[in-house]
Amino acid sequence: MSTALAVDSPGRAPDGAPRGRTHLAWRRVGRVLLDALVTTVVVLVTWTTLLAVLDVSPYVGKGPGEVWEYLVTDADAGEHRTEVLALLGQTLTDASIGFVTGMLAALVLAAAIVLSRSAEGAIMPVAMLFRSVPLIALAPVIVLLVGRGVASVAVMSGIVVLFPALVTIVLGLRSASPQMRDVVTVLGGGPRTVLRLVQLPAALPAVFAAVRISVPGAMTGALIAEWLATGGGIGYGVVSAVGRAQNTKVWALVVVVTLASLVLYTIAQLLEQWVLARFGPAAGRA
Repeated sequence: MSTALAVDSPGRAPDGAPRGRTHLAWRRVGRVLLDALVTTVVVLVTWTTLLAVLDVSPYVGKGPGEVWEYLVTDADAGEHRTEVLALLGQTLTDASIGFVTGMLAALVLAAAIVLSRSAEGAIMPVAMLFRSVPLIALAPVIVLLVGRGVASVAVMSGIVVLFPALVTIVLGLRSASPQMRDVVTVLGGGPRTVLRLVQLPAALPAVFAAVRISVPGAMTGALIAEWLATGGGIGYGVVSAVGRAQNTKVWALVVVVTLASLVLYTIAQLLEQWVLARFGPAAGRA
């Protein structure tokens, strides 16, 4: 009798919650992968359809088949892939620099805003300024200040990442339960303790949302920095290929960087869904 109660009692089922969380995590992962597959198919169909509907000249407009030939089946496909992947590697490096710079700045500034109202009044107008002024207009000033190296990539790509990540994280930190904040305060915790124990865990979904937003933003910032400052990577490779009328190469570069962005975004989604399913609020109800 006691054994039956130990097994059947809802409060005595230690393995049920972990199994439920794992099932929820895999279900969310499968949904993300399906969404990525559907997105890829939609992009390919839209690409092919627009070329046909707009009657784009075959000299300018290249379809998926021609890009495939350029990268896979042509006699020179190996050389093409080597060149394209080298440019992609540089762009991914630049994007990672901007992503890390922008996200770290967003986290630090968001914490400062939550801890101090006066900090919000000082930080948000500057962030809005960087957001509202086109990066192309800021690029010459940035190059003059920090040069054309890694620093310019970090600044330009970080600017693209900073503002949306900052706003998202601030909203997440402020979404923490007032009752939980009061409990920590009553027990003697100060604002920093409340931030660490209550607000940061509550902001976990917002942080992951900021990561998803920032991944394509970092790629965009890296491409702009390469075009305007460093003269490397896919950002400069596209401009160079356009100038030489290498139209198939242009399309191949665009396709590769788009696929890379989609893969990185999907990885960010997978990480988000897995962590939230295992440790987020919904995990306790699985």
